[in-house]
Amino acid sequence: MSSRNAAFHDGALAGVLLSPLKLVFSLALGLAALLLCAWILDWVFVFKVWPQGIDQLRELMARDLEQGVALAKQQGAGPGAITAPANALYSIVFEATGIHDMGTQFANGSALSIPDTIMRRSYVSHRAGIEAAMVGTQLLGVRAAILARFAPLLLLLYAVGATDGFAQRAIRRACGGRESAGLYHRAKYLQVAVLGLGGVGLLLWPGPVRWELCVPLGAVLAGGLASVQWAFYKKHM
Repeated sequence: MSSRNAAFHDGALAGVLLSPLKLVFSLALGLAALLLCAWILDWVFVFKVWPQGIDQLRELMARDLEQGVALAKQQGAGPGAITAPANALYSIVFEATGIHDMGTQFANGSALSIPDTIMRRSYVSHRAGIEAAMVGTQLLGVRAAILARFAPLLLLLYAVGATDGFAQRAIRRACGGRESAGLYHRAKYLQVAVLGLGGVGLLLWPGPVRWELCVPLGAVLAGGLASVQWAFYKKHM
């Protein structure tokens, strides 16, 4: 028999209070992992693959920014809908940590203390990598903002697919059709793969992205999988 004096973290109230903190921690951890993967990929391509180096990364960011601003304009929003998330991400990673100010201080050539001189030498020796990380962070922010602009389309197609699936489920219940837990779970997990891996792939892809083709195609696929998932949901609740 369980004790009435259960620990606070085991109670329902604790679960409600700690859930937002767990969610924030999980999102922050996921963002940090995504940033690290983006930096590693950018460093590999800037220093090992692209002949133009970081200039090609800048061109890639400028192209995506132009596409994002054009998309936001079509939806009735201003350029800030794309630039604000990128600037916010850059501010959190580089301005809040002092790296941006450090680079500005070291670039003006003023006299520095001995510790600052040592830091400047270290910064200068790794300046190319830091600069690539800065541009890559802004690129990640721009692409995340573009993906967010497609969220209404994704939700609409998912709703259409789910509605069709529930209609097919109702027909199966009325006509005694078969149900398949295997198809239900496969469709559910494939949606996670399509949306999760597809989204990460678009964010990290080291080249131009055909947003008008890739995202709608993924949304259609997710809607079709949603239809299959709910069509084969168990007939009796």
